[in-house]
Amino acid sequence: MTQPSFQAQRDQLRRGHFIRVVNYHSTPNSAREELAAELAGFARDYAPVTLEDLDRLFETGTWHKDKPGLIPVFYEGYRNSATVAAPLCDELGLTGWFPIATSFVECDPEYQEAFARAHWISLVEEDTRGGRIAMNWDEVAALSQRHVVFPHTAHHEGFDTALSDADIQREVVDSKRALEAVTGQEAPAFVWLHGSSYGQSPLHDQAVRDAGYRYQFANTMIHRIN
Repeated sequence: MTQPSFQAQRDQLRRGHFIRVVNYHSTPNSAREELAAELAGFARDYAPVTLEDLDRLFETGTWHKDKPGLIPVFYEGYRNSATVAAPLCDELGLTGWFPIATSFVECDPEYQEAFARAHWISLVEEDTRGGRIAMNWDEVAALSQRHVVFPHTAHHEGFDTALSDADIQREVVDSKRALEAVTGQEAPAFVWLHGSSYGQSPLHDQAVRDAGYRYQFANTMIHRIN
């Protein structure tokens, strides 16, 4: 991987050669018009970022599009990510990035509200009006055909609570296998609860590397792992 100098990075930022990451959680239908307007503004001013685009940036150290890139990230695996956010991205030509808490998706809809409240998954009133809160696996598979899906652990855990070998296996490895089995594609990235950075725990960093992830998303950066 090419490592550009600090001056080169400054020059690229001045020219708009960068990627902006914008994080979302629940995207209820009641806020669809607000989200549509925001994403439309991004689509006007930024270029979509596919997985191939991100790979190219890390391999060359140079952003290759005329506009800076945009990665809209829709966390957790809410049903409305599939029914509201993804269709808006499709309409606007944006590539959405969807980190999925796989056990949330696997949870029986009857218990999804309880699961969410027990695992730091925020809910708005619309989420709790009955019915399914999380995506199902068919929706995850469909998303993977035009967007990027990857694990946000299994149980929406942070590295500070996934402490045993069994915890790490479930949150880091099994979540990847579950997504790959459904999508038929490599799960390229991983993200902990709270967006913890790579480099905070050698044990957990090793688990992410061993699982074969290329990227770890964090609150302040995207880390290239492998």
